[in-house]
Amino acid sequence: MSVSVLHPPAADPARPAELTVVVPCYNERANVAPMIARLSAALAGIAWEVVFVDDDSPDGTTDAVREAARRDPRVRGLRRVGRRGLASAVIEGALSSSADYIAVIDGDLQHDETKLPDMLAALRAGGCDLAVGSRHVEGGSNAGLANSWRRRLSDGGIKLAQYSLPVKLTDPMSGFFMLPRPLFERLAPRLTGQGFKILLDLLLSAPAPLRVTEVPVLFHARQAGESKLDVLVLMQFVGLLADKTLGGVLPLRFISFALVGAIGVGVNLGALWLGRGVGLGFGPAQTLATIVAMVGNFWLNNAVTYRDQRLRGPALWRGLVLFLAVCSVGAAANVGIAKALFAERFGWTLSGMAGAAIGVVWNYAVSATLVWRGR
Repeated sequence: MSVSVLHPPAADPARPAELTVVVPCYNERANVAPMIARLSAALAGIAWEVVFVDDDSPDGTTDAVREAARRDPRVRGLRRVGRRGLASAVIEGALSSSADYIAVIDGDLQHDETKLPDMLAALRAGGCDLAVGSRHVEGGSNAGLANSWRRRLSDGGIKLAQYSLPVKLTDPMSGFFMLPRPLFERLAPRLTGQGFKILLDLLLSAPAPLRVTEVPVLFHARQAGESKLDVLVLMQFVGLLADKTLGGVLPLRFISFALVGAIGVGVNLGALWLGRGVGLGFGPAQTLATIVAMVGNFWLNNAVTYRDQRLRGPALWRGLVLFLAVCSVGAAANVGIAKALFAERFGWTLSGMAGAAIGVVWNYAVSATLVWRGR
C-alpha cells in the first residue's frame, strides 16, 4: 500500500524518536518536500524526526518546512536570524534533540539517505562511536560533484585533513554522518562552531580518538539550488585545521585574520612595487599600496572570516566606508612607520612589510569591535 507524502501516518506520541536527522540548509526550499519523502521511505520502521535548521533563507525554505510540519509531526524547523554557517546550524539542531542518535545530512539531496539504517545499525551494535558516509571506500562514489574543479577542491581538502586526523578516514570532508547524542553533547563545548566541515571539528575535538565505521555512499548530482563548496570554504577549512593544531590557543577568527593578513601583505608589496615601477616615490607608493591592501583585506574578511555574518547590499558599502575611515589611523601609522624605517635604510621590502603588519593588526581590532559588531 502506498503512502502519500502529503498525508503521512501520524507519529505515535508514546514512541519518542530514536533518531534525529539534522538538515542544515540555506535556499533549499525546493528540496524540503523531497527530503522528507526520502527519509520516510528510508527510515520505515524506525522512530525518527527531522530538524531543518534554516539560516533565514530568502527563498522561503522555512515556509516550506512549516507547511510540511503542519502535516507531519516528525518534521521540525529552526529558523536562525542574524547568524549563519553550517557547523553552528548542526550544533543547534543536534542540541535541540532528545533522541538517542543524531544524523547529519545535507539539504541538497546529494547524500544517500538509504544508508541511514546501515549507519544506525552500526552504532546500535556498539562497535563504533561514529558512522560516516564515505564516497571513497569500495562501493562509494563522488560522481555527483558538479565538475572537475569541485572534485579537485574536495580531494585537496581530504588530503590536507588526513595529515591532521587521529584516526584513519577516507572521507573527512563528508557532511553525512551519525553518532550517539550523548557523545555529541560531550563534544559540543569543544567545537569551534565555524565553517562548513563539522565532521573534522568533531574528530579533532574528541579527547581520545573516536572509533569510526565508514559506510559506502553514492554522492548524487544536485537537482535544485546551488553548491556551497568553493575555494573560500577550503580557506575556512585550513583555518579550522590550524585552530585544532594549535589546541585552540588562538581563536579561529584570529587565525583567519592571520591568513587574510598574509595575503594582504603580499597585496601591499605587489602594489608598492607597482607604484615604484610607474615612477612614484616611496611615500606615495606605500600610501597607494596601503589603500589597496585595506580594501582587499575588507573583502576577504567579509567573504571568509565573517562568512557566517557576511555584510551584504547597502550594509556592505557602509561597512567598507567605516572600515576605511577608521583604518585611516592605522594607515597613517602604516605609512609613518614604513617611511621611518625606509629613512633608516631598511629598504623597500622590509619597510613595506613592517608598515603592512601594523595595518593588519589594526584591521583585526576594527573588524572585531566596530565593522561587524553585533552581527
